[in-house]
Amino acid sequence: MRLGDVKNLVESTADAAFAVDSSGLIVAWNNPAEVMFGLQSSDAIGKACGQIVRGMDECGMVCSEDCSVLRATRQRHPLPNFDLQVQTPEGRKWCNLSVLMVGEGRKAPSYTIHIVRPVDVSKKLEMLVRDFVVSETHLPREQAAAMISSTRTPDRETDLTSRVKEVLSMLAKGVRTAGIAEQLHISRTTVSNHVQHIMRKLGAHSRLEAIRRAEHAGLI
Repeated sequence: MRLGDVKNLVESTADAAFAVDSSGLIVAWNNPAEVMFGLQSSDAIGKACGQIVRGMDECGMVCSEDCSVLRATRQRHPLPNFDLQVQTPEGRKWCNLSVLMVGEGRKAPSYTIHIVRPVDVSKKLEMLVRDFVVSETHLPREQAAAMISSTRTPDRETDLTSRVKEVLSMLAKGVRTAGIAEQLHISRTTVSNHVQHIMRKLGAHSRLEAIRRAEHAGLI
């Protein structure tokens, strides 16, 4: 699909919408997006998506140069809609995002179209209900969230191998690289490679952030 066709699709919806190319740069930005984000198309187009949207979930920053959406796009792996807290002129607000992958034939999609719908009030109610369930039933916060929420971020859809999950579980218990290598009978280099893989998969910038995201996603 040509860029002109992508722009027409973005303009055809009354919801805030924008398109991103395969390198993560915004290439189309409609009028409702200008209103929601408080940015003219001239200020958004050509910029990195994460730099403009600055999306966060309950664990922290989600947007990055190699976010879950970009990785899924390269693998031609469709994503369900998910909730994300984005930056607006009135402060951060919860929105629901749908991502449409646009490409030709079997080639990797050239563009992703993001459709953004405000859900701030309903999301805050969901979080209040979650906190109430935790306080009344003493369920772990992650389990309560999984029971209530129907819109998982891409990080929560991440598939990890059993070995990588073993490494992740040990990290969560505070085991260091040398200890993991000894217990699993693998080299420290292999452990480090697994950790880097985990961080990339979860869009995390540190081991602690990866653990938090994995716990929130119910992976450990």
